[in-house]
Amino acid sequence: MFHGRVLPEIAAGLKVLRKRIAEAAIPSSRLDESLNIATWNIREFGRKRRSQAAIHYIAEILGQFDVVSVVELRDDLSDLGRVMEILGPYWRVVYSDALTDAGGNRERIAFLYDRRAAVFTGFAAAVNPPRLRNGNGEYQPAFTWWRQPYMASFRAGNFDFVLLAAHIQWGTSDGRTKELASLAEWIELKRSESTREDKDLIVLGDYNLETPAHVKALTSRGLALPIAFRGKAIGTNLARDKSYDQILHYPVYPETFSNRAGVLDFYTGGIASLFPGLEKDAFTYQLSDHLPLWMQLRTDIEGFELDQILRESKAKARKA
Repeated sequence: MFHGRVLPEIAAGLKVLRKRIAEAAIPSSRLDESLNIATWNIREFGRKRRSQAAIHYIAEILGQFDVVSVVELRDDLSDLGRVMEILGPYWRVVYSDALTDAGGNRERIAFLYDRRAAVFTGFAAAVNPPRLRNGNGEYQPAFTWWRQPYMASFRAGNFDFVLLAAHIQWGTSDGRTKELASLAEWIELKRSESTREDKDLIVLGDYNLETPAHVKALTSRGLALPIAFRGKAIGTNLARDKSYDQILHYPVYPETFSNRAGVLDFYTGGIASLFPGLEKDAFTYQLSDHLPLWMQLRTDIEGFELDQILRESKAKARKA
């Protein structure tokens, strides 16, 4: 982290923020053994230039993790560039193109990563729904989303995985349910492809889940919460009563998903010590109206792979 010679009020704010970060009890990751991933909706990030204090605070929060998906990144990347300078030379970013219509809200999705802990392995793409041929011989998408999900491949230790991030529409509840169900369908199709290179797909982002129907739609094809999140209140809004943001998976190696997970609450404790005199709504446009959701992965999976080879061998022997 390269905060440099900041103003005294920013230095004081960073001290307060670090105390709140410590209270989140995020465990340290270990090279080639574990990885801390997170997802964070940074409200309208790039729509309007943030204060210098906000840029330092956002960098401090992002720097607690190894790989972070960021949604609501806007078309203007100037503030992202300011954050990357503070994070330092080991940090990299992969991001999608902006959607310029009203439904897309000029948004991008980005994956920020510390290349000392994880490496980008070359695959990055917007999610393209399956196409059907209509009566005119044209190929049209079977379904659409307000904002296309985005995915990228990474490796940490000997664990290869794909992150898929999405920002599902706020819109009507019925429209949201349809988007969630179609995304679950697409993920199942992708997971079933015989030519896929990376077996582990981790799904994260802002799904705007509010009702049991929303949850059922997203998990309708077998996508599941890691054990660390099941049966727990994981509120990621400032009031901590809505589970908008999620991390889900189809684990090939269930042991990869540790029981270390949580929310980094930078809000509880008040605004004044970070932004003196700022009202709550203005605060959400400086930091965010969402809190980062995180979990730790185990990336040393060689033992799990050997166990799977033995299980497959025994299964074949029983069938012979």
